Amino acid sequence: MPAHVAESDSPPDPTGTTDPLAHERAHLAASRAALRGMREDVQALDIRDVTANWVNAAVLQSQIDDRIKALADLSHTPLFFGRLDYLHAVGGELAEGADGERFYIGRRHVHDAAGDPMVIDWRAPVSQPYYQASRTNPQDVGLRRRFGYTGGELTAYEDEHLTDPAEAEHTSRLLQAEIERPRVGPMRDIVATIQPEQDEIVRSGLGGTVCVQGGPGTGKTAVGLHRVAYLLYAHRERLARTGTLVIGPNRSFLHYIEQVLPALGELEVKQATVDDLVRGGVEVRGEDEAATAVVKGDARMAEVLRRAVRSHVTAPVEPVVVVRGSRRWRVPAYEVQEMVDELLARDMRYGAAHEALPQRIAHAVLVRMEEAGEAPDDRVQNAVARNPAVKAAVKAVWPAVDPAKLVLRLLSDAEFLAAHAAGLLSEEEQKRLLWAKPARSVKSAKWSAADAVLIDEATDLVSRTQSLGHVVLDEAQDLSPMQYRAVGRRCSTGSATILGDLAQGTTPWSTESWAEALFHLGKADAVVEELTAGFRVPREVIAYASRLLPAISPGLAPVESVRESPGSLVVREVAGGADGLDAAVVAACEESLRPEGSIGLIAADARIPALGAALAAAGHAYLSPGEETTAESRLTLVPASLAKGLEYDYVVLDEPAAVVEGEPDERTGLRRLYVALTRAVSGLTVLHAAPLPQALV
Repeated sequence: MPAHVAESDSPPDPTGTTDPLAHERAHLAASRAALRGMREDVQALDIRDVTANWVNAAVLQSQIDDRIKALADLSHTPLFFGRLDYLHAVGGELAEGADGERFYIGRRHVHDAAGDPMVIDWRAPVSQPYYQASRTNPQDVGLRRRFGYTGGELTAYEDEHLTDPAEAEHTSRLLQAEIERPRVGPMRDIVATIQPEQDEIVRSGLGGTVCVQGGPGTGKTAVGLHRVAYLLYAHRERLARTGTLVIGPNRSFLHYIEQVLPALGELEVKQATVDDLVRGGVEVRGEDEAATAVVKGDARMAEVLRRAVRSHVTAPVEPVVVVRGSRRWRVPAYEVQEMVDELLARDMRYGAAHEALPQRIAHAVLVRMEEAGEAPDDRVQNAVARNPAVKAAVKAVWPAVDPAKLVLRLLSDAEFLAAHAAGLLSEEEQKRLLWAKPARSVKSAKWSAADAVLIDEATDLVSRTQSLGHVVLDEAQDLSPMQYRAVGRRCSTGSATILGDLAQGTTPWSTESWAEALFHLGKADAVVEELTAGFRVPREVIAYASRLLPAISPGLAPVESVRESPGSLVVREVAGGADGLDAAVVAACEESLRPEGSIGLIAADARIPALGAALAAAGHAYLSPGEETTAESRLTLVPASLAKGLEYDYVVLDEPAAVVEGEPDERTGLRRLYVALTRAVSGLTVLHAAPLPQALV
């Protein structure tokens, strides 16, 4: 049945209302009023008589402020987007009464003054059939209604009678329109358009790790973010204690996605890049050659570091003699060695063992005191552990280790590196690691991003990294094994959602399989789900980009787009060399600016200055990736290296051959091109003066 508007031939609403659209608009207005009432109730709370001190008052006020923010009515965000009419009463508190209960499905729960629900949170169990019910499995749903909005106003609805055999199955036009709605501003949530296979992933339990392999346009990023929102709904108390984190590839990407969770009422999820996580107090000012970065990112470096850390432990050569009053208590060297051996065998964190050793020595002294008839207690043991003789012995046998200084020595001292890399790294690999000009200190060193990851690993060897309750890692295919280990440490006692596409791996160390990546993350038992249905990229565009798959990721299934859009792909050869190409690119951007929506001009990084100058000469202002598009400023100039994860209504792609040539090898270049080709939601124009890469022909 087609989408309905308020016309005379509109079918009657099940409530008997002759104008269903007016009825739904009235419910929307009442729901918004109820939400305002909920917010005003929280704002009116007086906590002066319920807090014992100013600390409790501050904490409670902070919680109230967060609640007020969460109850904000976002005018541009529909309060509800669907309705379910059940055939029978649904069990539980929400569904006592007559058959045929009705629920409006939205981004958050809203109730009236009496506490009766007006909008049900999309994450609630009663909402799940909105995404999962079908004609073959209606899940007791008689009617599923979708709503269409224009500028925040409810303007249309569309019905599916799931148990009516006379009604033909059809593709939802409102669903299609929502998917294709022009993209201006940051990334939108997909809560109104979640598909059954996506919903299964979103609602999977907190206990297990899920890895989502998804090609361009399959919604894997949005699925990961909605999974966080669902887990916070279903396990809020636990995750409030342990924390959640979203990890993205760069700041531009994080800025692009940052509004999704607040639109779903979740304000407390932190976001970071891998580089943010592993800074470890050092400033990253240097850059490695690709071959060097590959070695530094190799998992073998973890063992090199472990050996280097443990090499600081030495055998005791003298007994420990503790003087207390007129008595001397002696712990022989062999006994101290037994303590050291026992701590080494337990494979404790180096720092924890460093703290444990003085207590072990002190305990040995207390045993001798007791044998001599004394009755020492814990205070005496702690005092002995702080005795200068014990401190000196521990410093000699198990000295403290500074992680940054340790990595500095490995990268500066060829003999030290060789001693701990023997049998792990070849001589050539060791040479790649060594700095040509050793730094004098940690502060003066020009650390690279890969060095910071090594310091993070060494830091964890010394003292355990705090684990969060849940971590989402996006564009995961681009991480090195050592980066996977760094992320894995942040969820060692929690779970994770891993998102990526093997075909879009554009780093020299990008993973070849999810099994390998999950092993390094410490999540080898994770469930791998594959999304192959595309909802964003038009069928013509994704089919063209998929020509590259045999060369960049053999065996990976191409995305099957559900959207046909004739005329969405234009591939044009341009005469006149670089000047002719620049002029053609500007003209294509002008053409793309005519319809509504955002425009991304994507080009090889080396071409960005020339294209920026050409746009400026033609009088066109443009944004950089990460800057928010608006109705007045819709054109973004995007270096190919920053295009991953972003999307635009229309994309103009400049010189594919230059994109490929801008990378260190052909496979990486073709993968970068694959990313650039799949950023368009409505239309892609490819312009080239040089021959197209052979894999694309």
